Amino acid sequence: MKLTILGCYAATPRTISNPTSQVLEVKNRLFLIDCAEGTQVQLRKSKVKFSKINHIFISHLHGDHFYGLVGLISTFMLLNRESDLHVYGPKGIKEIILLQLRASSSFTGYNLYFHELESKISETIFEDDRVVVKTIPLNHRIYTNGFLFQEKNIERKLNIEKIEEHQIDKLYFNKIKYGSDITLENGKVIPNSELTFDPIPSKSYAYCSDTMYDESIIPIIQNADYLYHESTFLENEAHLAEKTMHSTAKQAATIAQKAKVKNLILGHFSTRYSNTEFFQHEAKTIFENVFLAEDGKEFEMD
Repeated sequence: MKLTILGCYAATPRTISNPTSQVLEVKNRLFLIDCAEGTQVQLRKSKVKFSKINHIFISHLHGDHFYGLVGLISTFMLLNRESDLHVYGPKGIKEIILLQLRASSSFTGYNLYFHELESKISETIFEDDRVVVKTIPLNHRIYTNGFLFQEKNIERKLNIEKIEEHQIDKLYFNKIKYGSDITLENGKVIPNSELTFDPIPSKSYAYCSDTMYDESIIPIIQNADYLYHESTFLENEAHLAEKTMHSTAKQAATIAQKAKVKNLILGHFSTRYSNTEFFQHEAKTIFENVFLAEDGKEFEMD
């Protein structure tokens, strides 16, 4: 897994920072998570191939999380995109985007599919042979979801020494990787457990923005390898976090600790703060493995 932060600040774009958007790469799949203003420029700066983005996940319909979406959809059209594009987001997103496209006579030459979300309980919204994506219902001023991305590592590792010992042809390697036993020419059956090792442990990434402190998400994100959790305010302005239904760095760290995640990434910082290091210092009083999001920063989730 590889996470690229395109923007990680709250509310308004600035010359020195961008509102929320990020790209997650999972087993050669690219997923765009939220799409604020400036996302296209940030994608180009990070040298992300537009053509590899086939799935876009929008957490909620506040502008600093999706106002860049219609522009990106239009650019795909100008680039003569042909492959399907899937957009996952709250009910209403289809009406908003199609209204903008119709008003500007901008119609896509590719299939555009909207998967509108309404459920207030976690559900699987995407799955293929490499990854599964589930919603994380969040507690914000409007209907909001986070997203849990989980690798599907079902391929077992080949025990080459044993395979050569039994003189098994490469033709059967793929079959062995997926758990099959092998029958030799003399009729002897070699169990898969002898020919392979357990798969590499799968990785998981939980994205939670925007939300106030809410322990109901803990069972969903339990033991995640990385958790991105909004931390709009510091604890001395917790009253503002409660009023606006956001979180503090300390609250984000508390969620990370209780969910027993391995690493915490803080983001969605209010632009009132000139130094984000204070967020890391505050969170580390609760949870050790704390990292700060930063526009353009990459996280290799090995």
